Amino acid sequence: MAETLRINKFFTEHGICSRREADRLIECGRVTINGRPAKLGDQIAVGDVIARDGQVIPWGNKAIYIKYHKPVGVTTTSESHVPRNIIAVIGHQERIFPIGRLDKDSSGLILLTNDGDIVNKILRTEFGHEREYLVSVDRPFDQAFLDRMVRGVVILGRPTKPCQVERLGPARFRIILTEGRNRQIRRMCRALGYRVLTLHRIRIMHIKITGLAPNSWRNLTDEERTKLLEEVGRDAVAT
Repeated sequence: MAETLRINKFFTEHGICSRREADRLIECGRVTINGRPAKLGDQIAVGDVIARDGQVIPWGNKAIYIKYHKPVGVTTTSESHVPRNIIAVIGHQERIFPIGRLDKDSSGLILLTNDGDIVNKILRTEFGHEREYLVSVDRPFDQAFLDRMVRGVVILGRPTKPCQVERLGPARFRIILTEGRNRQIRRMCRALGYRVLTLHRIRIMHIKITGLAPNSWRNLTDEERTKLLEEVGRDAVAT
């Protein structure tokens, strides 16, 4: 028996829109299966002709969204000549690329995809998507250090955006950024007279590193994928 999937999941797996938006399109009569109007909950299989507004959506262009726990020493680049580049280390069978960067000396969560349209919507500062890090520095800091980090620090000629910072220990803190400038946290600490010893990213937007072992990866869950598409406004693209 041919493997089937729900019609709304087909839309998310192909990176077209979220399941919620797919259901809305179906309810509006904008989706057909083999020429007939689709209904909520319809099951489809490879070979069925799926169309939105009369335009056929081909099978086989499945969007990939994965999360990876990058260890220290892996370089976030798609350039094959770079030793221990992230693409070679992961070894995915499809052509994927990282969304943004994480320094070679840093560890933690990074997303990879084959969906080029989504990248800028995640990375661009004006969208304000959060990234959360755990950081240790070379010596204990005082409240003034935390206050300066929160307000913003001048790096690369201009101040960083205000951010959230929480003390975790004498020389450890949690920081949540909504921008991702080059080596931003390391430069912020250096500007205030501290050197970062460890930097570990634990969250990008709603996606967390919890349960993902170092140097391992997995596909986003349906819930993570659907919320990601909603957060980057993919619904608006589908209308």
